[in-house]
Amino acid sequence: MALPPGWKREEVVRQSGLSAGKTDVYYFTPDGKKIRSKPQLARILGEALDLSAFDFRTGRAVYSACRKGSSYDFVRGVRHDASLVLPIRQTASIFKQPVTVIRNRQESKSKGELKHGIWDQPKQIFWEKRLHGLHACDSSEEVIPSMELPKQMQSVGPELSTENVLQSISAALHINTGPVVQNSAVVGQGASKQAIMKNPSINMDTQQPHIQQVLVSSDDIHRQEQRVQLARRRLQDMIQSLE
Repeated sequence: MALPPGWKREEVVRQSGLSAGKTDVYYFTPDGKKIRSKPQLARILGEALDLSAFDFRTGRAVYSACRKGSSYDFVRGVRHDASLVLPIRQTASIFKQPVTVIRNRQESKSKGELKHGIWDQPKQIFWEKRLHGLHACDSSEEVIPSMELPKQMQSVGPELSTENVLQSISAALHINTGPVVQNSAVVGQGASKQAIMKNPSINMDTQQPHIQQVLVSSDDIHRQEQRVQLARRRLQDMIQSLE
């Protein structure tokens, strides 16, 4: 047996069930502790013994089962391949490709980041479409109707509903904190609708809502001020009537 002196190996034949007749292999430490699996055995021995060639069922070392350039971590159940550059996907060995690592702390960097630079976290272009079919309701569970967009606000993108566009505009207004006169203003997409439909991943600005670029004139601002003033007067009259 390939284990240190004092270890014992036991084979137990199953007496019942669909697997009757098959054998289970167990190992016992010198102090009598029962070991049921190779990962458990690796945790007990730690780094005192290399188990990469150890066959748990026979109790012997089978060196022909070892591949050159690879090893198996039986404590974590992960196969390591020397041909891969960490970090790697902890899945089947056929997926030999690096993983995009996103770090929240600037000082935390992997070897890949030191070599290729820090990668920005990718953003979904049309994340609002995941909210399709979800509607806001009032206290009586009645669906609150959505707002109507002005005619100059035309959506850009495949199969976008009015609710999706409103969600996009609301998110842009919430995230954007810069003054309107600067480049960080919420103005819509600079590319044409034809260019965006041809290849959204290249021509779409993820910082802007999914509408064509909107130009607000002085007349538009004046009309909006009149609407706000009218709404305030109506609200004031309603409050006074309740008093």
